[in-house]
Amino acid sequence: MAVISLLGFVAVVTSLFAFEISDHFMIFFLLVVFLGVTEFYPFPVWRGYTTLSFPIIFTIDLVYGLEVMVVVYALVVLLINVIQKRPLRVVCFNPAQLVLSYLAAKGLMWFVFAVSPVLHELTISSFLIEIILVTSFFYIMNNSIVDIVLLIRPQPYPLVLWKKKSVSEALSFFFSLVYVILLYFLGGQNRGIIDAFSFFFFFSPLIGLALLGASNSRLRKEKNRLKALFLMTKRINKRLPSKNWIQSLQHGIEELLDVEATILWIKEEGEWKSALLEGRINKKNQLDPNDLELDSIVKPTIFPDHRKETSPAESFFEKGLKASVYAPLYIEKELVGMLIVARSRTHSFNEEDSQLINALANQLAVVVKTRLLISEQEKRVVLEERNRIAREIHDGIAQTLAGGIMKLETVKRTWKTDPARSLATIEDSLEKLRHSLKEVREVIYALRPYPTEHVSLKQAINKRISIIEEEHNVKISFEVRGKPVILENEVEKVMFDTLQESLQNVIKHARATKIEVLLSYQTEHVLLKIKDNGEGFSLMDAMIKARNGSHFGIISMNEEAKKIEASLQIESSPGNGTVIMLQVPKCLEEGRGVYDYGNDC
Repeated sequence: MAVISLLGFVAVVTSLFAFEISDHFMIFFLLVVFLGVTEFYPFPVWRGYTTLSFPIIFTIDLVYGLEVMVVVYALVVLLINVIQKRPLRVVCFNPAQLVLSYLAAKGLMWFVFAVSPVLHELTISSFLIEIILVTSFFYIMNNSIVDIVLLIRPQPYPLVLWKKKSVSEALSFFFSLVYVILLYFLGGQNRGIIDAFSFFFFFSPLIGLALLGASNSRLRKEKNRLKALFLMTKRINKRLPSKNWIQSLQHGIEELLDVEATILWIKEEGEWKSALLEGRINKKNQLDPNDLELDSIVKPTIFPDHRKETSPAESFFEKGLKASVYAPLYIEKELVGMLIVARSRTHSFNEEDSQLINALANQLAVVVKTRLLISEQEKRVVLEERNRIAREIHDGIAQTLAGGIMKLETVKRTWKTDPARSLATIEDSLEKLRHSLKEVREVIYALRPYPTEHVSLKQAINKRISIIEEEHNVKISFEVRGKPVILENEVEKVMFDTLQESLQNVIKHARATKIEVLLSYQTEHVLLKIKDNGEGFSLMDAMIKARNGSHFGIISMNEEAKKIEASLQIESSPGNGTVIMLQVPKCLEEGRGVYDYGNDC
């Protein structure tokens, strides 16, 4: 980059000695303004941007000479890069490589004409051939220089990025070629004096297209930002009750803010804990966020250039990141977290970016605080559940065991005098002890982590079916279709609960001889189907009983299904068995965006 910058500015300084504008000052001024507009407002093409300035610089070269074009082109591009606050190396490199590309294109064109006399014998105008050759060589040289620089720099240059840039420049080439050929044909017609108005009307569509494209691109960018913010908010709201709610933010912040690294720290009980580290993060960093003075940052703070001002968490980023924004998460004057984002360009965060980051931080503050409250509530629920289980053990199992011990002690004293009565007492005690053992196992099963938290849904279902088959001496067939995907914990929990309740109802009430379970991973849905050949039941009567009961019945199953936006279908009639189907969507679409439950969305 330094070599190209040096050669380019040597060419500019050399051209300054031959810089001269003898007449047509109004046209010159108009072309310079148009050149500045096209350079400042690049036109969006496919998934990238390109400038539409080549027809203008070609016209300046044609009317005022190569030296004037070199000086004007370099100074305009230099000024635009300074206004956009590009890094110094980019400010020097961009105008230099554009000037060198044009000079190389002119040189190659002259060389081709010199070594190929056949071109002079063609019926096509030699000037038209010059136009085509200069345009083609300019784009080839310009893209070649950029590709070489991108390849030798430390950052990776993936094939996808090269394709994106190549398509954008190819479309720009064809547009420029058409425009300069049109300039040739219109200029060849003798329609009187060519004045500023002629140039104005000729290049007005080009300028209008650049301005319209830039405005449309800006509106589309803001629309995409709002859509990304909406989808991320929806995902957060959906997943907030679960412990892995932070997954809702993955890649969302980078897409929303167009940043290269994201850090989210949450403050719990006075301690900073890492919630999200994404993008270009220094994985070798061993610092603890509690060692940083994060509490001193009380408002959104921009660090525009890490080389001049060190930011507190700079060591957490890779060396190439040179600008960052720190946004504290405050709610009711309480600091609950810190959001930090970074980019590789210095001075790349403007006031609009700061406002958007601050708005996101305010929303995340509410989310983090809500999640902390949910965690506290979960702890209270766990404590209450432990107390309830302790009471049940004390009032139920403990009393049964105590009664069994007392009866066995009685048997010990009366065995010799009344063996028959003692034997009956032993049988009664054994029956109660077996029932207590079953209750103990159920309590232990309830205290274990939820089956789907540590194994897949398929494994959890398989294990539960095996336990039910062993305990109740019943045969259950289980089939899995399609490619399994990992679903949200809450989704798998509802599916497992539905299966468990359905099997228990079949065993208790249906008197079935055949039970079939199907787990089918379809294109857009995951289907759980439980079918039996039992006695069946009246759905209306069952719903009335469910309303009057407090157990996990049909109504509760349907309510749980609605929470995950699934559909529950029950088909049953007396004497015809029962079919229960739970259909869970793998993806929920929001406009063109996608909210996913699974990893295939």
